[in-house]
Amino acid sequence: MIYTKNGDEGRTSLMNNIGVSKCDDRMELLGTIDELSSQIGMAKVVASAIVSERLSRIQEDLMRMMAGIADPGNGKYRFAEEDVSRLETAIDAIENSFSREKAFVLYGGCEKSARLDVARAVARRAERRFWKVAKGHAVDKKAAKYLNRLSDYLYVEARYADEQDKICREVASQVVKELGR
Repeated sequence: MIYTKNGDEGRTSLMNNIGVSKCDDRMELLGTIDELSSQIGMAKVVASAIVSERLSRIQEDLMRMMAGIADPGNGKYRFAEEDVSRLETAIDAIENSFSREKAFVLYGGCEKSARLDVARAVARRAERRFWKVAKGHAVDKKAAKYLNRLSDYLYVEARYADEQDKICREVASQVVKELGR
């Protein structure tokens, strides 16, 4: 059954049946990472195939991160430097593919970037909550590093989406001008 009725009293369980309050910092972090994965799912709906594939991989990483928070002693949920490097490689590839303006950005340039920016903002909140949990509980520091790079990845992916949208609008405008002649 999906319902346990433990939540009716404000309690829930981490892995290995460790009971905690629903307002425990770890539960706040788990809920934020769950929200982040949901926002990434919203971004996947409008993403290209290659971006959607990357975002799916990130969602899998986030599921592993959540398991590691709920069961910090289980080494199979730990992050490795390769997980962080994978994001850094994607960031570098995206940044090298266009001239990103180094200025303040008004979010919402297009639907794709808007969805990615919402996910990025949630990733930053997850990172802040992660460090709050780290003050009193065992955590995987590489997972925190991953969250930091994830917000960077989502940022550059959103700026690239804005750039692609701008190019499409310019081409469409030129086509309309040509047809009007």
